[in-house]
Amino acid sequence: MAQIRLDNLRHSYMRAPKSDADWALKRLDVVWDDGGAYALLGPSGCGKSTLLNIISGLVRPSEGRVLFGDTDVTDLPPDRRNIAQVFQFPVIYDTMTVHDNLAFPLRNRGVEARHVETRVGEIASMLELTDLLDRRAAGLTPDLKQKLSLGRGLVRDDVNVIMFDEPLTVIDPHLKWRLRSKLKELHYNVRVTMIYVTHDQTEALTFADRVVVMEEGEVVQIGTPVELFERPQHTFVGHFIGSPGMNVLPCEVRDGAAFVGGERITTEGPAKAPAGANRLEVGVRPEHVQIANEGVPAEVVNVADAGRYRVVDARIGDIRINALMSENDTIAAGPTRLSIDPAHTRLYADGWLVDTRQGTEP
Repeated sequence: MAQIRLDNLRHSYMRAPKSDADWALKRLDVVWDDGGAYALLGPSGCGKSTLLNIISGLVRPSEGRVLFGDTDVTDLPPDRRNIAQVFQFPVIYDTMTVHDNLAFPLRNRGVEARHVETRVGEIASMLELTDLLDRRAAGLTPDLKQKLSLGRGLVRDDVNVIMFDEPLTVIDPHLKWRLRSKLKELHYNVRVTMIYVTHDQTEALTFADRVVVMEEGEVVQIGTPVELFERPQHTFVGHFIGSPGMNVLPCEVRDGAAFVGGERITTEGPAKAPAGANRLEVGVRPEHVQIANEGVPAEVVNVADAGRYRVVDARIGDIRINALMSENDTIAAGPTRLSIDPAHTRLYADGWLVDTRQGTEP
């Protein structure tokens, strides 16, 4: 196992890229620590699969290096990188038994038979497949096939990283939670670096210790699930994570304060627009916006029942803002006031967080 480092990496599928739009991956410098549980999260087309294929060796980057520890593996083929991949659709041999599927990666490398049996037994026990070892893989349910595919990656001792490319896509929703929990348990037991690629925030946040969020070929934030939720470094992270996502409200800044729809909104510190900023916005999650007797004047347009809470669709002037209410609270459409928690209200310039906290560094 080894630390994985992407050094000054860029990639384009064009021979002569001329603009930012021509690059599938823009400049990346990312470190994946040895033994970490990571999620690579972003919408379709953001560059997740390209990045995964570069790490695995299926694609050579246009620029930059891929290092495993101190070893430059940029030009090494996949079979020399000691990487295991689990794909959307299980990669198994239907005609083989569960036992032989698990044993195949080791036998193919000439591993001594006694060690093969030991490792197959260990992995089958971890994955709760012991009672199925003599079953043909063709007869397994989709979730068991995906478990078996995972086991084929885990069975090797020499794996540097296991990469999961949307592994639960074909799994029934009621089984996804069980498999995610099993992955967390496996990571705790084996401590192999795992990178889980997904567009589903729930999968990412429940699996990973640290999440790498991508948009349009860029990494916009790397952090724990709590960090991404509490302090998004980019408005995209606030939009993409959370349900409903963060309110991003166009604003003006003057006299050290932000104004939304003509109303003063207090931020976590004195609001100051960075020099050259083209677009200023205030970001606050609906969880920190409440219906109150005092606060910012607003108009309630709609209230949607979301089960354990209600989502209030309101307007400050003509600017939309969401607030959350308890399922037991009631409110009618019409004029109201909003209490917006300053401690959780951030200023963003051109999409990026402006640190307005006094006495702190960004």
